[in-house]
Amino acid sequence: MKNKKKTDKLLKNIIALLVAAAFTLVAASGLLDAWDNTVSDVLYQRRQATDGEILVLGIDRKALEELGPMPWPRSVMADVISILNSAEEKPSVIAIDVLYIGESADSDSDAYLAAAAENGRNVVTASAASFGSDIVVSDSSFLVDKRSVQAYDRPYEALENVTATGHINTMADADGVIRHALLYVDVPESGRVQSFSRTIYEKYCEAENLEPAPSPTTKDGFFYIPYTGKSGAYYDYISVADICDGSIPPDFFAGKIVLIGPYAPGLQDEYRTSIDHAVPIYGVEIQANLVDAFRRGFFPQEASQNLQLVALFIISFFMLLFFYDRKILQALAGEVLVCLLALLICHVLYMKGGVVLHVLWIPLFVSVLFVVSVALNYIGAQRERRMVENTFGHYVDPAVMKQLLEQGTSALELGGKIYDIAVLFVDIRGFTTMSETLDPPTVVEIINSYLTLTTQCIMKNHGTLDKFVGDCTMAFWNAPVPQEDSVYLACCAAMDMVEGSKALGEELQRRFGRSVSFGIGVNWGPAVVGNIGAPHRMDYTAIGDTVNTAARLEANAPGGTILISRAVADMLGDRAKVTSLGDSIKLKGKAEGYEILTLDELVR
Repeated sequence: MKNKKKTDKLLKNIIALLVAAAFTLVAASGLLDAWDNTVSDVLYQRRQATDGEILVLGIDRKALEELGPMPWPRSVMADVISILNSAEEKPSVIAIDVLYIGESADSDSDAYLAAAAENGRNVVTASAASFGSDIVVSDSSFLVDKRSVQAYDRPYEALENVTATGHINTMADADGVIRHALLYVDVPESGRVQSFSRTIYEKYCEAENLEPAPSPTTKDGFFYIPYTGKSGAYYDYISVADICDGSIPPDFFAGKIVLIGPYAPGLQDEYRTSIDHAVPIYGVEIQANLVDAFRRGFFPQEASQNLQLVALFIISFFMLLFFYDRKILQALAGEVLVCLLALLICHVLYMKGGVVLHVLWIPLFVSVLFVVSVALNYIGAQRERRMVENTFGHYVDPAVMKQLLEQGTSALELGGKIYDIAVLFVDIRGFTTMSETLDPPTVVEIINSYLTLTTQCIMKNHGTLDKFVGDCTMAFWNAPVPQEDSVYLACCAAMDMVEGSKALGEELQRRFGRSVSFGIGVNWGPAVVGNIGAPHRMDYTAIGDTVNTAARLEANAPGGTILISRAVADMLGDRAKVTSLGDSIKLKGKAEGYEILTLDELVR
């Protein structure tokens, strides 16, 4: 038994290890990244109120209608810069999210734009790198650099010399959603170029005499974006056209960070972001969010992938062991608790510690374990139910069967337990002589009628039918589940058999010219009850002196008589009328003075 339990425990641990390893491999493979990113976006990205220090000046539909389609003459942007800087207090930064690459055909416009930017000394312009794959030779080995800068588009020289420049490269994740920003680009022969947003922020700190917060820690230059606002968060419906026609006074922008960029659908500068998958936002708004992130100094860092995989493995392993053979309500409570706790930890670590975890992993895999475990436990319970029913269904009362089903396969384990039981033996008197004078089919019919009667009497009184041995029937009460007043039930069955044998005897006399009567013995005492035998061939039975004594009482009982022990008579008390035979009948294995009684009548 101990070895079996050890084997079962070892098997459960091995299965749990294999399942946890499989879950970990699935998570590590990236198959869940799209779903995990979506769930993580919902938990981590929360819209916050902006403080009004960052404003988006849109190259919107109104501007396109009034100033013409893009690209505009560079003099238009020069006018906008000049107007914005004409106030007594000019903007802290004017950032232009438009590429002005190379000199145009209108040299006067080029010079005018450069002069306007130089005059304001607060302008940030955009540049862009083009990436591709390249082979890098290192220590006699070849590596493929998939993010090699193939080209770098910068503002024309006159404008670049009088402005601060940052790259506007934006790279989406595999699902097309912008979750990360590129802090810098290493340009061959030019060195490291900071991002457009970081350059704006540092320009803002310079104008406001502030110490810039440290740059976020990055992996290959990428860092997680904690968005502040969705589409429209920084846009107050102010168009570039409103500046050009004087609708908005320039002092409205005093001390602000002004970002000028495309804000119309046809300009192909819209992106899906982690703060809102449904409604895209414009590139200039992404830049505004990044500037706000630099100002807040909140840069969440994604936790180590390996550590998260280890945590997933451990939790999956122990949760599978927890769910194994667990009742459904307990399993459900555990599943809900672990999932809620995992989500809470993700939220708290993000808000308080700036740590980004995989939100989906633990709730998903724990829920999968819960569903599968419930299904397997149900299948196992049904299998156990069938095993118990197959073992006991033909010889156990339905009320007893119900309790056995609650015990499950523990009732089927090899071995026994000591119970105090009431044991009944019943046998046909004169059967051997009768069988010698009748043909075999008739004998079989008579024995089946007898066994049917005894079985019905046992089941009617909630007994356990142990076995048929030839023309003898054995039954017991108070095992495998405790029963109230088990001795009384056994004696009721005995009385029913005596009464039933009268009608059966009359029918057999009429049909076959032969009659039968029963000799019955009932005893009460301790016995070993359980599955006795070998693992592949066992019988559920009772053994011990109590059983042997009941069999000897039956063997000495004349037809139509019920012999009981003093223990049975004492249990019945005044509910029965008995006649003591003293020790007139000698039972094998019993000392002198063993009292035997006949059960004459039973109060019902």
